Amino acid sequence: MEWQLTFDCAGPERMVAFWAEALGYRPKPPPEGFTTWRDYYLSLGVPADELDCGDCCDRLVDPEGRGPAIWFQVVPEGKVTKNRLHLDLFVGGGRQVPLPQRRERVDGKVASLLAAGATTLRTTEETDHYYVVLQDPEGNEFCVA
Repeated sequence: MEWQLTFDCAGPERMVAFWAEALGYRPKPPPEGFTTWRDYYLSLGVPADELDCGDCCDRLVDPEGRGPAIWFQVVPEGKVTKNRLHLDLFVGGGRQVPLPQRRERVDGKVASLLAAGATTLRTTEETDHYYVVLQDPEGNEFCVA
């Protein structure tokens, strides 16, 4: 079975750029025979006025083929409540890595994501656990641990 992760959003171009940085994914090329995703969507009968992103890509894929595809679906409403589902980005190496080294790895990833448009909600350090809760450019929460 194949499956994809779908983000409702206002701006796919910004979200594709952000989550490509966060996950190490790459934009998915348009289907064979099409120069752009816009051309593809128009061929399916999607009205041009519904294609808010011009020619931009609204999809990501894992270059190694391990993770799910991701689609950024344009919706008219903004995010209004806490996510019921969120991503955990495990960059620290797990509990077998000393806490100071995990903290350094997490903080390095957080710094790159802040530069890409994330905002910090909170940082938590417990006995042997360290993680940072962030929001992506459209307010979706996720954790870096």
